[in-house]
Amino acid sequence: MTTVYDFEAQDIGGKPVRLSDHRGRVLLIVNTASACGFTPQFAGLEQLWKDYGDRGLTVIGFPCNQFGGQDPKGNDEIASFCQANYGVSFPMMAKIEVNGAGAHPLYQWLTKEAKGLLGTQAIKWNFTKFLVGKDGAVIARYAPTDTPESLKKVIEKALAA
Repeated sequence: MTTVYDFEAQDIGGKPVRLSDHRGRVLLIVNTASACGFTPQFAGLEQLWKDYGDRGLTVIGFPCNQFGGQDPKGNDEIASFCQANYGVSFPMMAKIEVNGAGAHPLYQWLTKEAKGLLGTQAIKWNFTKFLVGKDGAVIARYAPTDTPESLKKVIEKALAA
């Protein structure tokens, strides 16, 4: 069986990261953008990281420019923006594609594991969220309109499992 731990990505600085390094933790994986109506969710994601990080939650952001061209800058500029405007300290990865032939393998897997509205696989917009349990399996997928704050109960349940 495939789990999230079978994948690798590059961090926003270009260094390889094995998701297996997060084994035993609950993961909240989010495709992000710096110039989107949902961009203020960075603050809520950072708050989840601060509130639950020491209890076993890791928030991981994956910048993506596939939706309205809302994250056109390079990784360095994205990192600076997130830090300066939202104090982001949770792990941010290098910019990727989440849909189509160029979709990162992690997102190919996530979208198969947890389908969206009406059973669709494709990510519809920025700030789609995937909650992954300590066992590396996807628990659920959440829409961009689901705020980080609205996920506290499901995160607490996953942490307690």
